[in-house]
Amino acid sequence: QVQLVESGGGLVQPGGSLRLSCAASTSLFRFSTMGWYRQAPGKQRELVATITGGGTTNYADSVKGRFTISRDNAKNTMYLQMNTLKPEDTGDYYCQGGTIWGTIYWGQGTQVTVSS
Repeated sequence: QVQLVESGGGLVQPGGSLRLSCAASTSLFRFSTMGWYRQAPGKQRELVATITGGGTTNYADSVKGRFTISRDNAKNTMYLQMNTLKPEDTGDYYCQGGTIWGTIYWGQGTQVTVSS
């Protein structure tokens, strides 16, 4: 059973930083693409950033230049470095892993609150 476990969320002031981690119970090579999604209260889940096995990244326009997605295959862990956080970045952040066979795995989420 593949598991993805997020950590690193919390309360941070506007302009601050957080680093989210997504630890996988299996090798990251199992996933052709991994990503971070978020869901704000009362809104639909949205894409934040993705990264392929080859390291190609993609970001939502709202986080470009502020967030950086990365993956450490040796540690079976994906990261999301979030800088210059804004109140609108508040939400539950989920990691996702997708295989070449179309199977999608989700973590349980970690909460990020940006508030003064």
